[in-house]
Amino acid sequence: MTRADPRLLLVEDNAGLRRGIARALADRFAVLDEAADADAALERLSDPGVEPYDMVVTDLRMPGAEGAGGMAVLRAARARDEHTAVLLMTAYGTVEDAVEAMRLGAHDFIQKPFELPELEARVERALGHARLASELTSLREERDQRLARERIVGTSAALRKAVALAERVAVSKSTVLVTGETGTGKELIAGLVHSASERSEGPFIKVNCAALPETLLESELFGHERGAFTSADRLRIGRFEQADGGTLFLDEIGDLSLVTQAKLLRVLQDQEFQRLGGSQVLRTDVRIVAATNRELPSAIEAGTFREDLFFRLNVIGIDLPPLRDRPEDVEALANHFLEELSADVGKTLVGFAPDAMAHLKSHPWPGNIRELRNVTERAVLMSDGPRVEASEIGLVRLLGRNQGWRPALPQAGLSLADIERAVVLEALERSGFIQKEAAGFLGISRRKLNYMIGRMGITHDSWRVHREVD
Repeated sequence: MTRADPRLLLVEDNAGLRRGIARALADRFAVLDEAADADAALERLSDPGVEPYDMVVTDLRMPGAEGAGGMAVLRAARARDEHTAVLLMTAYGTVEDAVEAMRLGAHDFIQKPFELPELEARVERALGHARLASELTSLREERDQRLARERIVGTSAALRKAVALAERVAVSKSTVLVTGETGTGKELIAGLVHSASERSEGPFIKVNCAALPETLLESELFGHERGAFTSADRLRIGRFEQADGGTLFLDEIGDLSLVTQAKLLRVLQDQEFQRLGGSQVLRTDVRIVAATNRELPSAIEAGTFREDLFFRLNVIGIDLPPLRDRPEDVEALANHFLEELSADVGKTLVGFAPDAMAHLKSHPWPGNIRELRNVTERAVLMSDGPRVEASEIGLVRLLGRNQGWRPALPQAGLSLADIERAVVLEALERSGFIQKEAAGFLGISRRKLNYMIGRMGITHDSWRVHREVD
């Protein structure tokens, strides 16, 4: 970032020219360091004790180690800080040199011999450009953080605490573990951590660890070489490589197999991994944010989750409370979804009738925010007036672990198979027949729910269209 007291590194092997340039530019920089060749410049640029420079003015061709010319200085300066403005000087420049320099991020290219006032003007222009670019980046970061924050709707103390913690820890490089029931907004918190961090300009890559079988998940995370397995007909770049310089969000981390957990632990410890079928060790610079709806300490006791991985992930823990524990957020969320969803279908709805909102506030919301959104979507589609009425809200009460509710057994009796089928159907209806969400409502794996659906002969039109419910 360009500061009010900018720093310059001047690299020129001609001592007389270097002194002349230094005198001409001295009043523009708080710090002006000189290097007589590329080797000395590269040493300074790689020294962690030396602050990044706002600008580097370097000769293109200089004596030194092979390949250690102005292009090497340019690469090192930009690798250290992408906001550093670099101006190249040369008496032997070609069009190819200029094109390559611009491709690598040089701001300007000046031909020797030149007049010092011309160099001064170009340096001033480069500094101004760097300052504007830096300010633009800051504004984008502020915008992204604000947008990420605005997506998290609610005023409850518990939610404010979770958001404040996410924003506070975003500036660090530590791993973050977000816990909470299905549908509480864990992905939004992960997005806030990314957007509020210094990595916000980098990629934000998401992986659902429960959505893929183990063999495919390893390929998804680490990539694979051509020929690694039967269907591997080409090289695949994994999510760790794609997320380099950014954030990797690992959702449903509690569903990882012990084998994949061991490989993930190695990446967290060493920032190194290998593609499936490969021998080359690859390095990555990734910040991990993980999330789970499982009780990982219980999984550790059961032997299904590694204790060392848990402590690696849980450097900073953020717990999202269920919606039933923050009822004050229901109204804000419902109105937010109403505005969003009514606009999608071309309706203008001004809110909920008082008795309709009372229904929403009294509901225990076992499906949390996701369930509230689905209920609001149905209400928007059913509503004919300017506001949503109580009769237009379809709430079902599952035989849920969250409500402690016990069904009344009729005198004639009722088979357990009928109860089981009714509960599965209600969970599917509540989730819009999305099996993953329905499994979350029931507290079972998606695989087990698929088995139950097949055994009960339950079908839905969307499954035939999409072949697989996600």
